[in-house]
Amino acid sequence: MVRTARRTQWAEDREPPLASTSDRPAIDTPLVRRLVDSQFPQWAGLPLERLAQAGSDHVIHRLGRELSVRLPRYAGAIGQARKELTWLPRLAPHLPLAVPEPVAVGEPGLGYPWPWAVTRWLDGEPATVEALGDSEETAVALAGFLTALRRFEPGGLPLTPDIDRTADSLHGRDRATRAAIAALDGVFDAGALTKVWDAALEAPAWDRPPVWVHGDFHTGNLLTRDGRLSAVIDFGGFGLGDPACDLMIAHTLLSAGSRAAFREALGPDDATWTRGRGWALATGLNAYSFYGATDPRIAAQTTRQIHAALVG
Repeated sequence: MVRTARRTQWAEDREPPLASTSDRPAIDTPLVRRLVDSQFPQWAGLPLERLAQAGSDHVIHRLGRELSVRLPRYAGAIGQARKELTWLPRLAPHLPLAVPEPVAVGEPGLGYPWPWAVTRWLDGEPATVEALGDSEETAVALAGFLTALRRFEPGGLPLTPDIDRTADSLHGRDRATRAAIAALDGVFDAGALTKVWDAALEAPAWDRPPVWVHGDFHTGNLLTRDGRLSAVIDFGGFGLGDPACDLMIAHTLLSAGSRAAFREALGPDDATWTRGRGWALATGLNAYSFYGATDPRIAAQTTRQIHAALVG
């Protein structure tokens, strides 16, 4: 299987998962063909194929053998194309895993209202719990990626508002998370969930300078090749903030043993680890609340994530 920057959107909440479809433009392959041909005639002769599974942020097509085309589905995702074009070429040389390589940003046109992206195609398989969940090698590789990311020096590039994540906090998710806990009582242990959530909110906040974070660091944004972790994709949430948000990977992908190896290799303090559990719990509950009854795959993934957050 070959895969490009596919997105499983259940861990992100920059937009409510069930936003009105009236706010989303119609995107079909003939439209994408016309956009590519009119704005990038050098690629007009390349075949174009829509990917069946591309997450809910973007409609993605493969363009020839080497490229992919990504059109945002809703307004909350429209800044990602230019953000990745600005930052990923500077970031990539400093990271131990591959990241998407932006090629161009398309302009609105032909009735489509927003910027869109062309990136290099990334070969790989979707990361899965079955393949990597017990792997301490994977756990150490994930910790190494986050360590390298946090050490990134932008070299004087202006810090624009779209990379400021310092206002993102668990407290901003408190009402929605408690509502989800109450609504799912009986599916999960509401008392145990509340205890973990309270502990995350009570943990000391990050009081050091903000660090670089991926912002949506979960299983759906990882690729593998030959059974090993190979790439991290989808940097729409990239920015400066509390590193706890990236610790959700310990609960979305890893098992108890590999989770311990990840924690040892990364070395977060107890408060950051506790907040990370909170991020995993909040995003898992959010996704289960919206998709659990209609998508068995997401229901299984988020159930595992929630239980892992309970365990710690």
